[in-house]
Amino acid sequence: MLKQDIDRYVTIHRRFGLNYKETSRTLNLFVHYAEGFGDERLRVSRIRDWCSRASSPVRARSAYDAVRRFCVFMNAEDDRHEVPPAGAFGRGKQARPTPHIFGPSQIAAILEAARQLPPRGAIVSQTYVCLFGLLTATGMRVSEALALQLDDITDDGLIVRHGKGGKSRLLPIQPSTRQALANYITARQNALCKTNDLFISRRGRAPTKLRAHVVFVEIVRKLGLRPHTVGTPGPRLHDLRHTFAVRSLECCPHDRTAVANHIAALSTYLGHASVAHTYWYLEATPVLMRSISMASETTFMEAAQ
Repeated sequence: MLKQDIDRYVTIHRRFGLNYKETSRTLNLFVHYAEGFGDERLRVSRIRDWCSRASSPVRARSAYDAVRRFCVFMNAEDDRHEVPPAGAFGRGKQARPTPHIFGPSQIAAILEAARQLPPRGAIVSQTYVCLFGLLTATGMRVSEALALQLDDITDDGLIVRHGKGGKSRLLPIQPSTRQALANYITARQNALCKTNDLFISRRGRAPTKLRAHVVFVEIVRKLGLRPHTVGTPGPRLHDLRHTFAVRSLECCPHDRTAVANHIAALSTYLGHASVAHTYWYLEATPVLMRSISMASETTFMEAAQ
């Protein structure tokens, strides 16, 4: 019964363009636990017990909040479903990790390490070389890149059909990026893959997002860019997107009008719903700080005259 309610709840939210994959998984885990006790209605005590078993305070809080929202939904239809109080497992948000901005030599080392992945010369290593290279060259989200199909490569660029919030967009690409994709597709054809996924693993399907993250973390640990201790912070796959945003701004002409236009274009290219989201991707680098310093000095000198 509750399982059917979850399916209905998730379907409604997906119609609004939300993914809700993780929420669906969390709710199904909870319902499986609650139904093991014979529960037919949502109970506050059961929710507290289940969330208390979480592996970390952050996980407990996110699970509690997801289940509570479902309770509110169910209570509106049947007040026999109990709604737990807000914030019982805390109200704090998980801090954003400090992004790592890769240098050209680090990017080259990552791609070379990907090229050496076993078995040497197989499609798997070529897949990760092309995938990491494409993320670096375009700033795409990894989920967007893994969802690409062969016919998404057009004369005008890459068609991103599965962007955040269900939005699609067209990404112009440089000739060097287009050539790298063409070389990969040739290797992919030799692998005799029958699916239409652009990036493929040994199974002939696109790697999962989790697998791509695991491979990337293993590489940066091997290169000494991230500690080997599990759970310690360090460069992430998503930092390739941060790097693209920062390096593109470094190449922008250093005047206010050009920067304003560049940020607006960058926001569209990255697929952000608001330009405010783009500012989260910008980090101070020596190049940017030097430009800011020069602009500030020029403004000061003009004001002093």
